[in-house]
Formats: sequence, C-alpha cells, structure tokens
Amino acid sequence: MAVPKRKTSPHRRGNRRSHDALKVEAFHECTNCGELKRPHHLCGACGHYNGREIVAPAA
Repeated sequence: MAVPKRKTSPHRRGNRRSHDALKVEAFHECTNCGELKRPHHLCGACGHYNGREIVAPAA
C-alpha cells in the first residue's frame, strides 16, 4: 500500500486547493438589500428569496 514518506506542508496543500475557491462571478446581488449572495440561495443578510421574506432577519 502506498504511504506518503513526508507530511504535506501547508504551503503545498494551499497551492493544491487554490482553485477550489468560489469565483466572484458565483455571487449575485440580493434584489431586496443589495448584499452579495449565492444564486438560488436564501440571502443571509435579510432572509429573502425570490422576492419573498422566508426567514425573519436576525436583529
């Protein structure tokens, strides 16, 4: 069975994961409050989705 001889350094691990981050294009502006949110997801700032309030905003 193949076993790594050395521990993967944080730098090498980070370089490998550098392409996993979400791109800026993956965010849209909320129509209610203007905050950035993921498309097809509930807005975390105001609790709106598709023009309706789904969750009461945390005060």
